[in-house]
Amino acid sequence: MASMLSAGSHAEPNIEVHKYYSGTVVIASFVALLIQASLHRYGRWAELLDLPLLVTIYFGVSKRNPVSGLFLGAIIGILQDALGHDSPIGLYGIAKTIIGYLASSVGGKIDTEHPVSRFGLVFLLFHVHQAILAITERVLLNQPARFFTPRLLLDSLVTAAFGVVVFALLDRLRRSN
Repeated sequence: MASMLSAGSHAEPNIEVHKYYSGTVVIASFVALLIQASLHRYGRWAELLDLPLLVTIYFGVSKRNPVSGLFLGAIIGILQDALGHDSPIGLYGIAKTIIGYLASSVGGKIDTEHPVSRFGLVFLLFHVHQAILAITERVLLNQPARFFTPRLLLDSLVTAAFGVVVFALLDRLRRSN
């Protein structure tokens, strides 16, 4: 009888946690950071993307573990700060830590395999990321920062659309169970 009660009390569906070949997360993060650090050479249009943010969201959603998402976001964010040209160390670290945690928390609650849900998730988390950056710049650095501009809307749309493609490519790196 106890087994019937415990089996019937689980209303949540069994959410699959994806496994990857060893080194996949590290290599994907490293490649995203290198590409992001070199995008400024190709003009302002190339800076529409935030590849480290996409990697943070993707692996956060896939792993579905808030602690690992938090640490992944922190490491990627601090490395992005170190490789960046115009941001103080810690600015992206703070923002990506929170995004990694949120992505991991959301990953277990909604279907993140469909391209439309991926687009919406990246679009939403992009704006949360930008709000965290703006708050951090205003409060900690005492610098004026805008929460929303037409340029940020364009950036979010491009990053979300590119994210759907990047996520599909990263899906191919999953290890079959």
